[in-house]
Amino acid sequence: MQLKGNRFLIIGRAGMDFYPDPPGTRTEDATHFFACLGGSSANIGVAIVKLGGHADLVTCVSDDAIGRFALNELDRYGIGRAHVRPVGGEARNSLAVVETRIEDHQSVIYRNGAADFEMTTEDVEAVDYTHYDALITTGTVLAAEPSRSAAFRAFELARAAGLPLIFDIDYRPYSWPSADVAADVYSRAGALCDVIVGNDVEFGFMAGDYDRGLAKARDLVAQGARLAVYKMGEKGAVTITPTGEITTGIYQTAALKPTGAGDSFMGGLVSGLAAGLPLRDAVLQGSAAAAMVVSRVGCAPAMPTRAELDDFLRAQTAPLPA
Repeated sequence: MQLKGNRFLIIGRAGMDFYPDPPGTRTEDATHFFACLGGSSANIGVAIVKLGGHADLVTCVSDDAIGRFALNELDRYGIGRAHVRPVGGEARNSLAVVETRIEDHQSVIYRNGAADFEMTTEDVEAVDYTHYDALITTGTVLAAEPSRSAAFRAFELARAAGLPLIFDIDYRPYSWPSADVAADVYSRAGALCDVIVGNDVEFGFMAGDYDRGLAKARDLVAQGARLAVYKMGEKGAVTITPTGEITTGIYQTAALKPTGAGDSFMGGLVSGLAAGLPLRDAVLQGSAAAAMVVSRVGCAPAMPTRAELDDFLRAQTAPLPA
């Protein structure tokens, strides 16, 4: 599968991440923190832009200092925010406190009254979808109204404009009213999309049985998706298409933290598809980007540039499946 270009519209959140500093510090022992852009959709946008693509975000941020921090960070990374709307009242930006450590890693997420859930159908109807080559949606945007209905409306509008729909499952249980609701909504979204990317736990959740995750990914392709990537952590990934499956391994790295891998994988994957890489090479590019990000501090600032990723790939041998 290839994309016709590298102009991406991304639906989902932008927030603030705090990292206890220096790396390795436990949150409860920290006296200094490093702040950077957060939120899976914003992070994917950073990954795409750093690899030479174009990314615009559709979301809402809180009309306060934290929301303005997110806007300033989007500007700094070159992510378009013409469709990012500030909202007042009690809405607050997503905030994550994330440790740069592997052993006993702790991440604390604040999502009460999340501003990004305030995105409406009017927000997505204001977009000219003909300016883009693909729509990317992260699953968190589906967890509450009105953003859930807005996302499904965006699917309709993007499809009418001929855009492929790319879905990052991105399941966060704390955002949902119940697991049953989440499984139902995710399955509806997955059935509409051309590309579905998730890990084994997320696909298993969609299937209602963690042992049936791979079968669920295969079912989605059998029902019309053009591509599903079933990620298995250290065991690599299975990429499923209507004509066959590709199994790939992961690049070994000295990881500092477990976070950011999924966002960087998506950025590397879609950038590869937009550049016309063979599917296996696009998946391996995503895997390489993920390996680089977990070995660095932060998520958005850790995303590799085109030159950094190319250097990494030239120095590595393509990993074999586990």
